[in-house]
Amino acid sequence: MPSPAPDNSKRAVFLRRSVSTVGLWVVVATALASRQAWAYVGLVGILTVIATVEYFRMLKAGGVKCFPRYGILLAVVYSGILYWMLLGAPGAQEIIMVGPHGDAITMGVNRFAGGADWFDGAAIFAALAGSFFLQLRYPIRGLEALQTVASNLLGFVYLAFLFNFAARLVFLVPGPGEVPGAMVLLWMIAVTKFTDMGAYIVGSMIGKHKMIPHVSPGKTWQGFGGAIFFALLAGCGLYALFKEDMPNFATGLHVLGSWTHVIVLSIVLCLLAVVGDLAESVVKRSLNVKDSGQMLPGIGGALDLIDSLCFTAPVLYFYLKWMSP
Repeated sequence: MPSPAPDNSKRAVFLRRSVSTVGLWVVVATALASRQAWAYVGLVGILTVIATVEYFRMLKAGGVKCFPRYGILLAVVYSGILYWMLLGAPGAQEIIMVGPHGDAITMGVNRFAGGADWFDGAAIFAALAGSFFLQLRYPIRGLEALQTVASNLLGFVYLAFLFNFAARLVFLVPGPGEVPGAMVLLWMIAVTKFTDMGAYIVGSMIGKHKMIPHVSPGKTWQGFGGAIFFALLAGCGLYALFKEDMPNFATGLHVLGSWTHVIVLSIVLCLLAVVGDLAESVVKRSLNVKDSGQMLPGIGGALDLIDSLCFTAPVLYFYLKWMSP
C-alpha cells in the first residue's frame, strides 16, 4: 500500500495529540476541582510509577543492563513516604495567621517540619548504594557495571525525585484548605504544557530552521519562539484571571511576587521545559526509541508527558522557598 500523504499524516497526528491533550486537561481539572489533597498526590504518584516503569522498559529494550524491580520499588516507597509526610505525618505543624478582625485563622500545615533534607538524602543514598550492592552479584565487564549503577540512579533522580516536586508545591505555600498551593501547581502545569503546545503548533505550521537536529530533528527555532509566546500567554493570562485565588505568604507578599516576577518566571520555566523535553530526547535517541510508551495517542507514554515538568517543578519550588519570608 502507498504511504499516506504527509499532510494527512500530520493532520492525523495533530488530531490524536489534540484529543489526548484535552483528555489530560480534563483529568487535571477534575483533580484540581476536587480540592482533595489525596487527588493531587495520587495523580503525581501514578504518573511517577508509570514513567519509571517505562524508563526501565526502554533500558531493557535498548540492551542496557539495569535493576528494574529495585528501581520501581524505590520509586514507589519514596513516593509513598513523601506523600505520608505531605498529607500529615506526626509532628506536622499548623500555621496560624491573625485575621482582619483579630481572629486566628489556620492557613495550612508545615508538613515537613525540617525533615525533607534528611529524607531526600537517604533516598538518593539508597538509590546509589542499593544499585552498587546489587551489582556485586555480577562479574565486572568493562564499563557495564558503572553504566548499570548510573542508569538506576538516573532513573530515580530524574523521575521519582524531580517530578515529585510537583506534589511538594501543593503544600509549600501556606493558605486555607487542604491544598493551599493548588493554583500555583495549576499555573506551573499550564506554563509548562503551553510551552510544549506552542512549540508543537508553531513548529508544525512554520518551522523551518532546525534547533538541535542531532538531538531532536523536529525541534525548530520557530517552534521555540512559539513556545515562549504560549508560555507568556498562559503565565500572564492565568495570573491576570486568578491572581486573587493564589495564596500569599504570612507577610502579605504574593507567592509569585509581581508582574515582573510572573513574566520572568514564565520565560525561565519555558526554557526549562524545552530543556526537559530535549533531555528525554537524549534518553530516547540513546536507546533508539520514538516514544516511552503508548498510553497517550499522539503524545506517547507518561514519561513523554512529564519530561518537561521534571525540570520546571523543582525550579518553581526553589523559587518559592527563596521568596518565602
